[in-house]
Amino acid sequence: MSVLIIKWIVTFIAIYALYCVLLFVMQRYMIFPRFLLDRPPQPDLGSIGIRDVWLDTPHGKVEAWYFAPRIEEGSKHPAIITAHGNGELIDNQIEEALQFQKMGAAVLLVEYPGYGRSEGSPGKTSIVETFVLAYDFLADQPEIDRSKIVLFGRSLGGGAVCALSEKRPCAAMILVSTFTSITRMAKKYLAPPFLIRDPFDNLVAVSAFEGPILFFHGEHDSVIPYTHGKTLYEAAQNGTLTTYDCDHNDLPPDMNAYTAEIESFLRQNGLLKRPVSVFTTLCAKTGATHE
Repeated sequence: MSVLIIKWIVTFIAIYALYCVLLFVMQRYMIFPRFLLDRPPQPDLGSIGIRDVWLDTPHGKVEAWYFAPRIEEGSKHPAIITAHGNGELIDNQIEEALQFQKMGAAVLLVEYPGYGRSEGSPGKTSIVETFVLAYDFLADQPEIDRSKIVLFGRSLGGGAVCALSEKRPCAAMILVSTFTSITRMAKKYLAPPFLIRDPFDNLVAVSAFEGPILFFHGEHDSVIPYTHGKTLYEAAQNGTLTTYDCDHNDLPPDMNAYTAEIESFLRQNGLLKRPVSVFTTLCAKTGATHE
């Protein structure tokens, strides 16, 4: 082997090693782009009937918003814990939470450490610890039926709730535009698996989960490829996949039909008590495909 070739090989290895170091250092800025989000002022939650909850985590105080159930006082109710995408805050989830509340469920929106008004820094460990505390808070509410707690996660939030499902019992999961694992996502960056600090192996969690799972994924998702959603669905013991003709950030293309799909799923699995809402009549108009 010539000296020139050896020099090229050494140079390539040095450049790749530097790239790996930068990737290791910068990956949490890429996965959790919280610094790109404006920090909104504290809203007047009491005026719209939302309880502001501060979770005492090992990493500082983390905010959660509790939407109590509105019907049948004195009885036990289902509940939904939600985890948002990496470019969102709980402030962006109010409309969706109100839709779940209309179905007869309580809702708990949980922030990530370091996001919005919350203390700490985001990472798999801090996020999972936060969501376990959030679950325990919710399960301790006297109006909540512990056997009917549902986990809802969008994009990165799918990783949060899949990890939570391995720590606490839940009745069902709803995963929107979710990846199989951060490690598999990182392959396109030529990142060796051992460099990934927050792997969020959703494929393992989904494969082990015995309850029903509803998957939503856009066929043209340019952020988390559709193959990730399809692989998760195929690994699930009891899964339903709804495919939309859309990208990542425009899912759902029809909010009413999407809400109807969720309500139908929860009702079919005995997790709602109210009569079928008008939303369920819109399912046939979605243009979505179901498996």
